[in-house]
Amino acid sequence: MHDQFAIESLRRCALFAHADGDTLQRVARGLRRRRFRRNEVIFHQGDAGDSLHIVATGTAKIVLPSTEGEEAIIATLRPGDFFGELALLDGSTRSATATALEPTETLMLARVVFRDLLEGDARLRDALLEGLAHELRRITGHVEELHFLDLAGRLAMRLVRLARENDSAASGEVFLDWPYTQSDLASMIGGTRQSVNKLLSGLVGDGLVRIERDALVITDVEGLARRAER
Repeated sequence: MHDQFAIESLRRCALFAHADGDTLQRVARGLRRRRFRRNEVIFHQGDAGDSLHIVATGTAKIVLPSTEGEEAIIATLRPGDFFGELALLDGSTRSATATALEPTETLMLARVVFRDLLEGDARLRDALLEGLAHELRRITGHVEELHFLDLAGRLAMRLVRLARENDSAASGEVFLDWPYTQSDLASMIGGTRQSVNKLLSGLVGDGLVRIERDALVITDVEGLARRAER
């Protein structure tokens, strides 16, 4: 692997944002570069958890599949995000399925290398704990939305969260690269494709969002947030 590409990708990852040059070089040498096509599975729920993935390019989703073939999207991941860490910590199998939403590259770090790094670097352990805490807060917010907001509110809040993940200071117009289908969006909020289509049309009519080719534009993030709280 080209070390410079790996190091630049590592610097975008919260786990390694404060690592020194020697640590980054050591990690880069232990990485394996993987490429996935759109809709290709990165790993399945129940697979052995033998590696951590860092998104280098593209977008991936983490889903909980049902026996009926449906799925619930519990996270979307962009460059700099990492996933697959839970199985490395407790030795269990994968708790969810990861799939590429578009052509995606990940950097894969083997379990033995990851555990060795954790044992020798307190800052890395702290970054991992911060990442796990962030994930727990995100999941708690998602559960809260499912229980206390109706479908229209959940859609509005999900779009607000996507906007703020794209730009934490988002307040006005935000362009979202849009690798998702309406079915993907429906599975994020517990709805159907048809219901999401109808609700999106309503948001477009109210001037809160605009749909463009391969992008969704949120024209008023604060207005959309107020809509979610109705």
